[in-house]
Amino acid sequence: MTTTDMLIDRIKTHRVFAHPLYDHWAAGPPSAEVSGALFHQVQSFCASTRPGGEFPTALRGLGWDEQAVLIEEIVDSESGHGPELATMAGHIVNRTGSQVFDDVYDTERVEAWLKTSSDRLLANLPGYDRQTGLTAQATAAIGVFRRRFSTDAETTVRNLGTALALEIISNQSLIPGEKRALIDSGHYKTELDEPEMHYMAEHWGDAGAEQQHEANVIRAVSTVMDASNSEQIEQGVEDFLESLCALWDVLDAALLSSGLQPAE
Repeated sequence: MTTTDMLIDRIKTHRVFAHPLYDHWAAGPPSAEVSGALFHQVQSFCASTRPGGEFPTALRGLGWDEQAVLIEEIVDSESGHGPELATMAGHIVNRTGSQVFDDVYDTERVEAWLKTSSDRLLANLPGYDRQTGLTAQATAAIGVFRRRFSTDAETTVRNLGTALALEIISNQSLIPGEKRALIDSGHYKTELDEPEMHYMAEHWGDAGAEQQHEANVIRAVSTVMDASNSEQIEQGVEDFLESLCALWDVLDAALLSSGLQPAE
């Protein structure tokens, strides 16, 4: 039978865990428009992962009350983070050398500009949706989290696996990768303690939200996984890993690595 430790190893050895997108993003500051297009896709995807939907209710329907509470704690912790991510995106765009936003706290204006950048740079990709400004790969990755609005037992068990992969990737790959690109690279001349970077500060490090989210979901999975459901949990893990990898691949190719010259 697959164990929680085996699933964690699978997540940390999947190609998406150390995806080159972060290296390419950190290699040189993309233009304001490229940064905007990147953030529109990333922000839209992240927004889909925050709502709990019917997931906690469905867990309780299986008799998994403790697991429902652990997921609800994650959902509550993520409440309100959308505007903070938009503020960080606007701040980074302004630090590319183009003063695009007078007020990075104007979430509606920032998000509209990010989508416009995405439309300009990515609309020719197959399956791009002009209405949402999403690539086909972003739409597919978001679709994995729409399953949280289903209550059947099989989907609920798969959602546990997806939650496990999400929180480990977020804590150990996505947030560190973004910090490396946005702060450690020095390209944007921004620091973790700047008010506009609060989203990153809230999620980063041992005291960050993602650390607790990861601990919660590891406990939720490890306390219920057995021979009867391990395959479905594993499938939920794969659903997330493969869909996010496809999204990172297309964004890397369309916006980052294709514009980089190999070092001599």
